Amino acid sequence: MTTVKSSSRSRATAASVKENGVKLEEGLTPFKSDRFDAEFYVQSNSSLNDKEIKQLCTYLVDLKRASAEEMRRSVYANYAAFIRTSKEISDLEGELSSIRNLLSTQATLIHGLADGVHIDQLSISDSDGFSVNGTLDSEDPEISDLDKWLVEFPDLLDVLLAERRVEEALAALDEGERVVSEAKEMKSLDPSLLLSLQSSITERRQKLADQLAEAACQPSTRGAELRASVSALKKLGDGPHAHSLLLNAHLQRYQYNMQSLRPSNTSYGGAYTAALAQLVFSAVAQAASDSLAIFGEEPAYSSELVMWATKQTEAFALLVKRHALASSAAAGGLRAAAECVQIALGHCSLLEARGLALCPVLLKLFRPSVEQALDANLKRIQESTAAMAAADDWVLTYPPNANRQTGSTAALQHKLTSSAHRFNLMVQDFFEDVGPLLSMQLGGQALEGLFQVFNFYMNMLIKALPESMDEEESFEGSGNKIVRMAETEAQQIALLANASLLADELLPRAAMKLSSLNQDPYKDDNRRRTSERQNRHPEQREWRRRLVGSVDKLKDTFCRQHALSLIFTEEGDSLLTADMYINMEGNADDVEWIPSSIFQELFIKLNRIANIAADMFVGRERFATLLLMRLTETVILWISEDQSFWDDIEEGPRPLGPLGLQQFYLDMKFVVCFASNGRYLSRNLQRIVNEIITKAMTAFSATGLDPYGELPEDEWFNEICQDAMERLSGKPKEINGERELSSPTASVSAQSISSVRSHNSS
Repeated sequence: MTTVKSSSRSRATAASVKENGVKLEEGLTPFKSDRFDAEFYVQSNSSLNDKEIKQLCTYLVDLKRASAEEMRRSVYANYAAFIRTSKEISDLEGELSSIRNLLSTQATLIHGLADGVHIDQLSISDSDGFSVNGTLDSEDPEISDLDKWLVEFPDLLDVLLAERRVEEALAALDEGERVVSEAKEMKSLDPSLLLSLQSSITERRQKLADQLAEAACQPSTRGAELRASVSALKKLGDGPHAHSLLLNAHLQRYQYNMQSLRPSNTSYGGAYTAALAQLVFSAVAQAASDSLAIFGEEPAYSSELVMWATKQTEAFALLVKRHALASSAAAGGLRAAAECVQIALGHCSLLEARGLALCPVLLKLFRPSVEQALDANLKRIQESTAAMAAADDWVLTYPPNANRQTGSTAALQHKLTSSAHRFNLMVQDFFEDVGPLLSMQLGGQALEGLFQVFNFYMNMLIKALPESMDEEESFEGSGNKIVRMAETEAQQIALLANASLLADELLPRAAMKLSSLNQDPYKDDNRRRTSERQNRHPEQREWRRRLVGSVDKLKDTFCRQHALSLIFTEEGDSLLTADMYINMEGNADDVEWIPSSIFQELFIKLNRIANIAADMFVGRERFATLLLMRLTETVILWISEDQSFWDDIEEGPRPLGPLGLQQFYLDMKFVVCFASNGRYLSRNLQRIVNEIITKAMTAFSATGLDPYGELPEDEWFNEICQDAMERLSGKPKEINGERELSSPTASVSAQSISSVRSHNSS
C-alpha cells in the first residue's frame, strides 16, 4: 500500500516537474541569444513581483528533485552493467599483463640465442687465418681452450643451477669473475666477447640468488638448509636481503606453528600465554643464533635483528592482551593477569643471554592491562566492603571460618566486625598477587590504590556514626553508599576497633610482603634492586602514617559528636554557658561544692567508654587511652575556643564573682583529677586547662579583687574531686579519711594546678 502511494506521488511529482520544466525552458530562451544584454534584461524585468519570484524558486526546487530522482533511477538501472564492465576491464588487464610477460620471456630467449650464435661465429677463424683475438691459431694453441671454455661456461652454470648444486655454482661464478678480471687486466678478450661473458655471469648470478631466496621462503626449509641458503646468498653479495630473508623465514615458521594454537583450546590464559611465548621467543632465539653464526656482530645486522625481535615481541604482547589479559583485567582478575605477565617475562628473559633485552618492551605494553586489573581489583574490594557495611551489625567477632587461609595467621587472633573481616581477607589476597606488579614498578601504585580503598572504608565507618548524616557532603569517595547505623556506644567503639586494628597491624603487616618479595628478577642491575628495597621502607612508613591519619578522621568525628552531645541538648541549647558561673551568688558556706553536672556527665561517659574499650582493645590499650585523651581534650578545647563564653566572662554585664571563679576552678580541677586517675591526662590537656584557668583569673582580677585570696587551697579541691569520683563511680569512701590516689601522676597533676596559682601570684 505504501509502495503504491509512493509511486503515485513520484509520477505526480515527475509530471509537475516536466510541466514546470517546459515553462522554465521557455523562460530561459532570452538567455540563449547571442545579443543578450544583462543590464537591459535586469532593468526590463526588475518589476517582477514576489509571487513570480516564489514561483520561480518553486520551479528550481522541483527541477532539482526531478534531477536527483532521475540520477538515482539511472544508477540503479545501469549498476549491473557497470559491475559487468568493471569485471571485463579487470580480466582484460590480467590478459595484458600475461601478454607482457610472454613477450618479455620471448625477448630474453631471442637475445640468448643471438648471443650464442655470435659467440660461435667469433670462435671460428676468419678467412685470413686469424683467431678472435687477432692471433694465429697455429701460434697460440691455448686460445682454443679459452674459446672452448667460453662456449661451455654458460651451459655449465645452467646445469649447476638446474641441479641446485649451490656450492659448485658459486665456485663457477667465482671462476668466471676471475677470468673477466684477468681479461680486463691483460686485454686478452675482445670487448664485445668480454661484455657477453659479464652479462652471462650477471644473469646466472641473479638466477642463483632468486633460487636461494625462493628456497629460504619455503616453510619446509629450516635448520641447516636455511642457514646454507642464506649464507650462499650472502656470498653472492646481497647480505642485507639475505638477513631479511632469514628473519622472515623464522617469522613464517612460528606463524605457521601458531595456526594450531587457539585460545579456546586452553582452560585459562596462563596456558595460552605459555604456549605462545614458547613459539615466539624460541623463534626469536633461533633467529638470533643464526644471525650471529652467519653475519657475525656487524652493527647493521644486529640493529635489524633487534628491531625485528622488538616487533615480534610487540605482536606477542598484543595477542596476549587480546586473548588472555583483556578478560582478566576487565573482571579484576589480578592473579590471572599477573600470572600471564610472569610467564611471558620468564620466557622473554631467556633472550638476555643472546643480547636481546626485551623485557622492558613487554613491561611497557602489559602495564596498562595490569593497571586495569589492579584498579578493577581495588574497585571490587571497595564494592564488596561497602555491601558488607550496609548489613554489618557492628559487633566484634572472630573470623567466620577460622580454618580459612587469610595470608596472615595473626588475623585469626583478633576480633573485627563482618565488613572489616571481609576487607581484611580481600586485602590479604590482594597482596598475594602483587609479585609481578613490582617488576613493573607498580608497587607504589598498589599501595596508593589500597590507601584510597581504606580511606573509602573509613568514610563508610564515619557515616555509620548517628550524627554524621548531616556531614555526608564532606566524605570524599563515599558516594551514595548505604551503611547501617551504629546506634550504641559499644557499636561506635567497634568502628574504632576496626579502624585501629586494620591501620596499626593488619594492613602494614600485609604490605611488608612488598619488601620480602624479590623484586625485578628480570633486571641485571643488582645495585638498583638493593636501592629500591631500601627506599621502599620509608615509602611504607609514609603509607602507614597516612592510614593512621585516615583513622584519626574517624576518631575526631567520634569525639566531636560525643562532646557535642554533652554540651548541647537535643533542641540545640548549650549546657555549658558563662551564666552557670556568673549567676552564682551568696555565701560560700551555703553552696554545695560539687563539680558541675556537665563535667560529671563527662566523667561518667569517659568511664563507660573506658570499660567498653577495655574489652575491645585487649593488647591495644594505648589506642583506648588516646581515644579517652582525645575526647577529654575536645570538650576542654570547646570551652577554650567558645568566644561567646569568654565574652560573657570578660565583658558581660555581670562580672565573674568569687563563687563563680571557685566553681570554675573546681570544674577544671575535676577534669585534671579524673584524667590523671584514668591515666589519660596529656600534656596538651594540662596546658589547655592552665590557660583557661589563667584566663578566668585575669577576668576576675579586672574587677579589682585578688583571685588567690578568694580560692581555697588545692587540698580542698582535691578532696571534693576525689569524693565526686568515688560517688559517680560507685566506689565506697575510704575509712578514716585516708586516701590513695590510684595514679602515680595524680600528685604531678595537682602540682601542675598549684604551679599556675603560684606563678600568677608572683
